[in-house]
Amino acid sequence: MFVGDEVALDVSFAVARVRLANLTRGGLLASASEDAYALGVIGLSKVGALGLSREVRVQARELTERDDSAGLAIRWEVTGPGRGLFPILDADIRLLPTGEQTTLLTLAGAYRPPLGAVGEALDRAILHRVAAATVRNFLSRVAAGIADQPGPAEAGSGAFSLPAPEMP
Repeated sequence: MFVGDEVALDVSFAVARVRLANLTRGGLLASASEDAYALGVIGLSKVGALGLSREVRVQARELTERDDSAGLAIRWEVTGPGRGLFPILDADIRLLPTGEQTTLLTLAGAYRPPLGAVGEALDRAILHRVAAATVRNFLSRVAAGIADQPGPAEAGSGAFSLPAPEMP
């Protein structure tokens, strides 16, 4: 199954590229993943899937850069109890300049529903919507981290945090 989303950023490509690299190195990409995943589990709990793991591991490659884009590959997987009930997402996060002070942040990924034919049927019925919402939430958190990071003159503390998750 394919899943993706995009967010327009009101920051230049050069700034967005540096900030995405900082998010990756600072562990905040993993934090955004955990928050987005936790909201997905809450959504699943409402439809009857209880007792699920809330632990997520995110592996990210180094940011690759070209003149017209920058990106990184990620693998997002659930760890702990219930991990076999969740797919592993392999995705590319990309930054594309869209103007002098605007950048497009995209995520394009693929996952295979677990549990064979039963998992595929569940995915078609409801779980793909949960996956899409989780990816949307994750990307919006990454976008907020890129947009809200202090500039070089403000970076004395070197720290910032992602916005708190919104509860459905």
